[in-house]
Amino acid sequence: QVQLVESGGGLVQAGGSLRLSCAASERTFSSYSMGWFRQAPGKEREFVAAISMRVGISVYEDSVKGRFTISRDNAKDTVYLQMNSLKPEDTAVYYCALRGSAWPQKDLREYDYWGQGTQVTVSS
Repeated sequence: QVQLVESGGGLVQAGGSLRLSCAASERTFSSYSMGWFRQAPGKEREFVAAISMRVGISVYEDSVKGRFTISRDNAKDTVYLQMNSLKPEDTAVYYCALRGSAWPQKDLREYDYWGQGTQVTVSS
Protein backbone atom coordinates (compact mmCIF):
# COMPACT_ATOMS: atom_id res chain seq x y z
CA GLN A 1 0.00 0.00 0.00
CA VAL A 2 1.54 3.25 -1.15
CA GLN A 3 1.47 6.06 1.36
CA LEU A 4 1.70 9.69 0.36
CA VAL A 5 3.00 12.17 2.91
CA GLU A 6 2.42 15.87 2.29
CA SER A 7 4.19 18.76 3.95
CA GLY A 8 4.67 22.49 3.54
CA GLY A 9 1.25 23.93 4.21
CA GLY A 10 0.68 26.88 6.48
CA LEU A 11 -0.57 30.43 6.85
CA VAL A 12 0.61 33.12 4.45
CA GLN A 13 -0.48 36.60 3.48
CA ALA A 14 -1.94 37.34 0.07
CA GLY A 15 0.83 37.72 -2.47
CA GLY A 16 3.09 35.35 -0.59
CA SER A 17 4.47 31.95 -1.49
CA LEU A 18 4.43 28.39 -0.18
CA ARG A 19 6.00 25.16 -1.38
CA LEU A 20 4.22 21.87 -0.85
CA SER A 21 5.95 18.52 -0.98
CA CYS A 22 4.58 15.02 -1.32
CA ALA A 23 6.68 11.89 -0.97
CA ALA A 24 5.54 8.41 -1.97
CA SER A 25 6.54 5.61 0.41
CA GLU A 26 7.37 3.19 -2.38
CA ARG A 27 7.47 2.89 -6.13
CA THR A 28 4.73 0.46 -7.01
CA PHE A 29 4.31 1.39 -10.66
CA SER A 30 6.95 1.52 -13.36
CA SER A 31 5.26 4.58 -14.82
CA TYR A 32 3.06 6.88 -12.83
CA SER A 33 1.90 10.43 -12.45
CA MET A 34 1.20 12.57 -9.42
CA GLY A 35 -1.15 15.43 -8.89
CA TRP A 36 -2.38 18.06 -6.48
CA PHE A 37 -6.01 18.70 -5.69
CA ARG A 38 -7.61 21.06 -3.20
CA GLN A 39 -10.83 21.30 -1.27
CA ALA A 40 -12.17 24.47 0.27
CA PRO A 41 -14.84 24.39 3.00
CA GLY A 42 -18.22 23.56 1.56
CA LYS A 43 -16.84 22.89 -1.90
CA GLU A 44 -15.94 19.82 -3.90
CA ARG A 45 -12.39 18.67 -4.31
CA GLU A 46 -10.89 20.21 -7.42
CA PHE A 47 -7.89 19.66 -9.63
CA VAL A 48 -4.87 21.95 -9.30
CA ALA A 49 -1.95 20.44 -11.21
CA ALA A 50 -0.45 17.10 -12.20
CA ILE A 51 2.76 15.79 -13.70
CA SER A 52 4.06 12.69 -15.40
CA MET A 53 6.91 11.48 -13.21
CA ARG A 54 8.88 9.93 -16.06
CA VAL A 55 8.70 12.57 -18.80
CA GLY A 56 7.72 15.63 -16.79
CA ILE A 57 4.63 16.60 -18.79
CA SER A 58 2.44 18.79 -16.60
CA VAL A 59 -1.11 20.12 -16.68
CA TYR A 60 -2.70 22.93 -14.65
CA GLU A 61 -6.08 24.21 -13.68
CA ASP A 62 -6.64 27.56 -15.39
CA SER A 63 -6.85 29.67 -12.23
CA VAL A 64 -3.34 28.67 -11.10
CA LYS A 65 -1.51 28.90 -14.41
CA GLY A 66 1.39 31.30 -14.18
CA ARG A 67 1.28 31.26 -10.36
CA PHE A 68 1.80 27.61 -9.43
CA THR A 69 4.50 25.27 -10.67
CA ILE A 70 4.52 21.51 -10.25
CA SER A 71 7.82 19.65 -10.37
CA ARG A 72 9.19 16.26 -9.43
CA ASP A 73 12.25 14.45 -8.14
CA ASN A 74 12.17 10.92 -9.50
CA ALA A 75 15.02 9.72 -7.31
CA LYS A 76 13.00 10.64 -4.23
CA ASP A 77 9.54 9.73 -5.63
CA THR A 78 8.54 13.23 -4.60
CA VAL A 79 6.40 15.89 -6.21
CA TYR A 80 6.40 19.58 -5.35
CA LEU A 81 3.94 22.43 -5.79
CA GLN A 82 5.47 25.88 -5.73
CA MET A 83 2.69 28.39 -5.12
CA ASN A 84 3.40 32.06 -5.76
CA SER A 85 1.18 35.15 -5.73
CA LEU A 86 -1.22 33.38 -3.43
CA LYS A 87 -4.77 34.68 -3.12
CA PRO A 88 -7.35 34.22 -0.37
CA GLU A 89 -9.35 32.03 -2.75
CA ASP A 90 -6.44 29.57 -2.79
CA THR A 91 -7.27 28.73 0.82
CA ALA A 92 -8.04 25.01 1.04
CA VAL A 93 -6.78 21.65 2.14
CA TYR A 94 -4.34 20.49 -0.52
CA TYR A 95 -4.17 16.79 -1.32
CA CYS A 96 -1.49 14.88 -3.15
CA ALA A 97 -2.55 11.93 -5.33
CA LEU A 98 -0.82 9.21 -7.31
CA ARG A 99 -2.06 7.64 -10.51
CA GLY A 100 -0.68 4.30 -11.70
CA SER A 101 -0.35 5.50 -15.26
CA ALA A 102 2.19 7.67 -17.01
CA TRP A 103 -0.14 10.44 -18.13
CA PRO A 104 -1.48 13.06 -15.73
CA GLN A 105 -5.23 13.51 -15.54
CA LYS A 106 -7.52 16.20 -14.15
CA ASP A 107 -10.24 13.80 -13.03
CA LEU A 108 -9.78 12.81 -9.40
CA ARG A 109 -11.42 9.46 -10.11
CA GLU A 110 -8.34 8.49 -12.13
CA TYR A 111 -6.09 8.49 -9.05
CA ASP A 112 -5.30 5.41 -7.00
CA TYR A 113 -3.74 6.77 -3.82
CA TRP A 114 -4.26 9.90 -1.77
CA GLY A 115 -2.45 11.73 0.95
CA GLN A 116 -4.12 13.04 4.10
CA GLY A 117 -3.92 16.66 3.02
CA THR A 118 -2.20 19.79 4.22
CA GLN A 119 -3.91 23.06 5.08
CA VAL A 120 -3.07 26.20 3.15
CA THR A 121 -4.55 29.44 4.45
CA VAL A 122 -4.07 32.74 2.65
CA SER A 123 -5.05 35.84 4.59
CA SER A 124 -6.12 39.06 2.89
